[in-house]
Formats: sequence, structure tokens, C-alpha cells
Amino acid sequence: MTLTRTQVLDLLDRHGLAPSRAMGQNFVVDPNTIDAMVRAAELAPEDSVVEIGPGLGSLTRALAAEVDHVLAVEADRHLLAPLAEVADAPNVEIVHADATTSEWRTKLGPTERRWSLVANLPYNVAVPLLLDLLDNEPRIETITFMVQKEVADRLVAPVGTKAYGIPTLKVAYWCEARIVRSVPPTVFYPRPRVSSAVVRMERLPAPAVEADPDHLFSLIRTAFGQRRKMLRRSLAAHLTPDHFAQTAISPTARPEQLTLADWAELAVVASSR
Repeated sequence: MTLTRTQVLDLLDRHGLAPSRAMGQNFVVDPNTIDAMVRAAELAPEDSVVEIGPGLGSLTRALAAEVDHVLAVEADRHLLAPLAEVADAPNVEIVHADATTSEWRTKLGPTERRWSLVANLPYNVAVPLLLDLLDNEPRIETITFMVQKEVADRLVAPVGTKAYGIPTLKVAYWCEARIVRSVPPTVFYPRPRVSSAVVRMERLPAPAVEADPDHLFSLIRTAFGQRRKMLRRSLAAHLTPDHFAQTAISPTARPEQLTLADWAELAVVASSR
């Protein structure tokens, strides 16, 4: 059962707590939103789920009713007691850890074990955390999460748009991603000033393009660091006119005009110099 706004206020009051703006805490108080997130995750009873930023435990409790094991990673020590009270189930394991560090990942077990991540991610760490997990944690195969709508748009943006950038390309390299639904501010306490969205990512069996990832994303970061410049200027230290001539990519293009496949092509020719 999802905690209502009244229940959240009561729980916080009993534990002498208030939501932390510094930690990006906005608690979901709408059962339909929790149910939608669980459905979007497409979980099976035998699955193991990691939840980052469980807060007061409404989503944790819903997940525990669906799967074999829930690992709830909470950074705020003040929330551990109310979280344990709400998500009191034998298949829930609560870990006090900062999810942006790697220590908690020992709890994921052997490399062949597979996990799903389902979370209402703290807004202040969402993008770097997601990109780090995509790069370094193959045990997590699917990721279903809620973030600010603006952040969600950046992760799945079409090529050529203002929102298209490094996060978009990193997501496309590792997985298929889509926005499942938009979420209004009214489903949270406290109510944020912006809308949110639920996003689902499913890791690809292999990266979407064949290019050395370090070289590929070094090139991408260099170009997007000078986003307004044409590629022939921003990448002058890496690509010559002859390199561009080996591709169908115009040296006068700007970085947001290139697909992931285009970037992979440039990375390959750049490595041949």
C-alpha cells in the first residue's frame, strides 16, 4: 500500500524528520504512480531488484510484493528507521550507502547474477549515477526510474534537438530506452516545481556500435564541449579534412546533428591516423 500524504506527514512527524532538499527528497504519495512504475519494470517473481533512494518505502513495499528479493540502497541515515518500518518484509534488504559510490555493489553478488533497478531517483544524482551504472554495472540489465521530465527528455532525445547530447548518446550506446509516462508534481510530497517522467531502459546484448568506447566518448565530449562550433573546428586536433572525406559526415555539421552511428564512424577513422 502506498503511503498517502497524510501518512507521510505522520511518519515524518513521529520520527522528527522533514524532507531534505539537499538530498533531492520528494516522496511519492500516489498509488497509481507506484503501480505504474512496477508494471513498467516488467518484473517476474524470481527477479532481484535494487532500489536506489527508497525514501519512506512505498515503492519498496510494492516491489517486495512482486519479486524474490529487493535491495534498498538509502544514503540518508535518518530515513533508515521509517524505511524499515514501512518496508518490513523478509525479502527486503536495506543498505545504508551512497549509491554514487561503489561499495554497495558488493551486495549484487557474482558477476553472472542479474538485477533490475527500479527507483524514484534523487534528482541531484540521477544522470551521473545512471551513466556510471550503464558503463560499469552489467549485472543490472533493466532500469526503470522516475526523474525530472527535462532529464528524461535528455536521455531519449531525437538527434538534432536541443536536448540531444552526451547522455543521449551514452544511453543509446548501451541500451534501448523510452519514456513510459509523464508524472505531474501533484503525486509528490513535497510537491516539486517541475513535472517528472518514468523511463525504462533495457541493456542491449552488445553495444549498439562497434567502436572503442573510450575513444568514441572522448571525441563526443570534445565536440559537445564546444557545441556551437562546426566539427572541423571543435575536432581539429583529432580529425583532418581527409578523415571527413572518408565518411559521409560533413565537417560543417554540429555535434547534435550526428547519430551514434555517425560518431562511431568518426571514431574509427580518427583512430586510423
